[in-house]
Amino acid sequence: MPELPEVEVVRAGLAPAAVGSLITAVSVFDERALTRHVAGAADFVGRLEGRTFTAASRRGKFLWLPLDDDDSALIAHLGMSGQMLLRAPDAGAERHERVRIGIEHPTHGELAIVFADQRTFGSLAVDALIDDAGSRIPTQVAHIARDPLDPRFDDPAFRAALARRGSAIKRVLLDQGVVSGIGNIYADESLWAARIHPETPAASLSTQAVRRLVAEVRLVLAKALAEGGTSFDAQYVNVNGQAGYFAHSLNAYGQQGKPCPRCGTSIVRESFMNRGSHFCPRCQRLRT
Repeated sequence: MPELPEVEVVRAGLAPAAVGSLITAVSVFDERALTRHVAGAADFVGRLEGRTFTAASRRGKFLWLPLDDDDSALIAHLGMSGQMLLRAPDAGAERHERVRIGIEHPTHGELAIVFADQRTFGSLAVDALIDDAGSRIPTQVAHIARDPLDPRFDDPAFRAALARRGSAIKRVLLDQGVVSGIGNIYADESLWAARIHPETPAASLSTQAVRRLVAEVRLVLAKALAEGGTSFDAQYVNVNGQAGYFAHSLNAYGQQGKPCPRCGTSIVRESFMNRGSHFCPRCQRLRT
């Protein structure tokens, strides 16, 4: 599933073409792409055509394009395999294309934003905007915490939240109500970098350990963002259809059986929430 770096790469790629663009036409080819827009396809189309995108924003794994009515936005969640692609207006249909939005930019001219999704777990919607500590966010994002790259992320509040939780630190990192944008890949990589076992109770971490973890989360996310995200197959690509290459920089995730880059001990994989945790049993010992 796309995580913070992948979604941010898509947001940054959309921004120059979308912001300031008039929405000239909207075509919905598969209403499964509108599961978050309960009013249906006709309402979705009617609320977009003739409007202008004014910004490109993101929180965690959600991205949205506010509209010029200042009360609503086109919101996207990419799910497992969703793609937001920029194409020429007359470009042929993409494989698994679900929605096409024709736009006209004052500088770049006519373009198309294509939402393609192989597994159909992603979704688009037009959602109302609400105030949130100086920001305007969609109602569907209101339950999502800020991410560690957000300038308004509250480090002391995060430390306090961990102190109240006895569950495993990795489980807490994946809780989007505590901290957003961190999925399985980046949780494993950050915990490896911070030398913390994924099953360590969150409340047992010292203030110093939490600070180290937050710093490593930021470094891992920033590096992944600089490298265009992590692509293991053709399902995650940027707006131009190009894959990210952070997969070549992974130290723990998916590296089971390979030597730890730090100490040489074999990385192990253990089952975790229907997925897996990857860690070094020597560098990331579970303290009891």
